[in-house]
Amino acid sequence: MADRVTVIGWDGSPLTAAARAALGAATLVAGAAHHLALPEVPPAAERVRLGSLALAARRIAAHRGTAVVLADGDPGFFGVVRTLRAPEFGLEVEVVPGVSSVAAAFARAGMPWDDAQVVVAHPRTLRRAVNVCRAHTKVAVLTSPGAGPAELGLLLEGVHRTFVVCEELGTRREQVSIVTSDKAADHTWRDPNLVIVIGGPVGAGESGGWIAGRDPGTGPRGWVQPDESYGAGPGGGLGEGETQLLRAAQLTRLGPRIGDLVWDIGCGSGAFAAEAARAGAAVIAVDHDPAACARTDGAARRFGVQLQIVHGSAPHVLESLPEPDVVRVGGGGPAVVSAVADRRPQRIVTHAATRDAAERVGRDLTEHGYRVECALLQSVELDTRAWTETERNVAFLLSGVLPDRAP
Repeated sequence: MADRVTVIGWDGSPLTAAARAALGAATLVAGAAHHLALPEVPPAAERVRLGSLALAARRIAAHRGTAVVLADGDPGFFGVVRTLRAPEFGLEVEVVPGVSSVAAAFARAGMPWDDAQVVVAHPRTLRRAVNVCRAHTKVAVLTSPGAGPAELGLLLEGVHRTFVVCEELGTRREQVSIVTSDKAADHTWRDPNLVIVIGGPVGAGESGGWIAGRDPGTGPRGWVQPDESYGAGPGGGLGEGETQLLRAAQLTRLGPRIGDLVWDIGCGSGAFAAEAARAGAAVIAVDHDPAACARTDGAARRFGVQLQIVHGSAPHVLESLPEPDVVRVGGGGPAVVSAVADRRPQRIVTHAATRDAAERVGRDLTEHGYRVECALLQSVELDTRAWTETERNVAFLLSGVLPDRAP
């Protein structure tokens, strides 16, 4: 095992005295090509080009001597320190941090970033990173080849965002460009780069908060809001299948979370769409009724969340939408449920007013390979002054889970 392992973060500025001392004593130096070309690297040291971090860690663990790993920015922030400290390598490391590329990018843009989401985009995680950009007003995306600004722009089709693209930060070739998301795909961007994605309503974090990222204390308490929050009068401005109890059950079954894309088909008042977005998920709300789309837009503004609203009739309008993780079908019946199941989301939830309709939907979901659960929900509102019934709602709640998709 290496006698000593020091990880040095390099942000393009001159190395600190501690970094130079560690590097001067190194018998093995690992890093990217531009790190290994630094004049401070000892000529006699073994040089390891970082490709696979796991392979490099094994080589360092087997080395007899003093090792240094050079990395861009802060190596403890989505960096090499996590891999090197994995139990299978048994390495104890000292870290000399540099300025992270995220901090440098926001500094170049002259923006605060304590209210920003930070995501890593690889080809395998690109879709989830895009969903975070859909759902939040300020996101820093640490990109990689095949998951860069052009790919982000293509997958954000239909959602307007501003990109601040920072190429080769800390080098002589550093360049910062501001483009709209729909123009990002028209350009060839140099690696490495980082993208700040901005758009949508100004969040509460812009005025300063007490926790980094999305402030969980914004907005009213409760996963679902009272029916009256979406309109006046008994039952609020809600349609069939939008009552508070049913929405709560639907959210429980779907469990929308950050990185998910939720379809809300037949969004009605926008109640479910707004509440799924409050959980941090990206939401596409669909309805054939222009008035429903307008009500949904109003709900999004009222609760300060991001929604993409699509006016059109399901199932035809669904063909052009990006792949969902979970779906609520609030209207359209078995034909829409079947079309959704063809897209293979991990979870689907819907409701039915009669047992026959529930059986038809359940059979269809089962034929598509979903594990189906059905519950009869009944809510009775009481006037506690006289303990008399004021309203009763009954619905069959159906949910399908696809066992072969990761939760």
